Amino acid sequence: MRSDADRHTLLYKIAKAYYEDGLTQHQIGRRFSLSRVKVSRLLQEARDERVVQIAIVSSIDSNADLERELEARFDLLEAVVVTPADYSAPVILQELGTAAANHLMRCLQGKEIVALSWGTTLHAVIEALPAQNWPDLKVVQILGGVGDPEVEVHGNDLSRRMAQSFGAQLRFMPSPGIVGSRQVRDALIGDPQIASSLALGQRADVALVGIGVPIPGSVVDRAGILSKDEIVELANLAAVGDIALRFFDKNGQPTQHAINDRIVGLDIDQMRRIPRRIGVAGGSDKHQAIGAVLRGGLVNVIVTDERSARYLLTSSGKAPDSANGIAAQATIGNTVRSPGELVHG
Repeated sequence: MRSDADRHTLLYKIAKAYYEDGLTQHQIGRRFSLSRVKVSRLLQEARDERVVQIAIVSSIDSNADLERELEARFDLLEAVVVTPADYSAPVILQELGTAAANHLMRCLQGKEIVALSWGTTLHAVIEALPAQNWPDLKVVQILGGVGDPEVEVHGNDLSRRMAQSFGAQLRFMPSPGIVGSRQVRDALIGDPQIASSLALGQRADVALVGIGVPIPGSVVDRAGILSKDEIVELANLAAVGDIALRFFDKNGQPTQHAINDRIVGLDIDQMRRIPRRIGVAGGSDKHQAIGAVLRGGLVNVIVTDERSARYLLTSSGKAPDSANGIAAQATIGNTVRSPGELVHG
């Protein structure tokens, strides 16, 4: 009968072979004359009896802990947090664009429907996209064109450029994003081509959206999309931001304003039904709007900067637990191994 000391020694040797030597369970079985099932069971016992101890340690160049806290706090699928080289608006914009483009690429297989809004931040994302050949992927606008059609942040141009980058199919929204009256809006959404684009947007697998703020000097103000009076009215209704011109309050609930009856695009409830909704925004002027979007569940993935992430976690009174990211390491006896050295058979 094997003694406890002998058994512990066997667990130790098997753990060393698996975690440090990088042997597969099959190779370990051959070395120790054990079945693969037996090796798997002994490795589990080594973990249960703390012969192998897994520790989570911080990594100074990662925001993974911060991301995990955001995900838990706001019930997100994912959070992506960047630490820009400096907090000037151009640098934040560029780094958010790169991070969002990388995240989007990881989420796509090449056959999805990708819905797109408009704006400066999304222009930065499109700029960072690599070329692909995905002829089965579809890109669709969720809001008609707003602002000057010649401007790079216009939804038509962004959709076209995304489709070109992906080698994908493109579905335009052949309409202004905001029109003069509800009657004009109703007539437009009754058009078969516009109705088809709206229906495709509702079936999207992924939505990529910017988060705007209705303040003087914002894109909607500079582009003349909203009048000065409308911006004041929205402020009086406690609107703190918008996604695709759908304005919302501090809790992410739709703002009831006459502008809603003049928009050719998806509404908030329709956007909420898209499975993966990626919001991209950063900078101190967006803090309140980002918080509202997360509280209201308008997006379930957020790409933002570190200062904004910390604001979101502290604004409700709870400070983040850690500033750094995570990496796994295994401790076997007194030996510590780094993440790249953990090999699973």
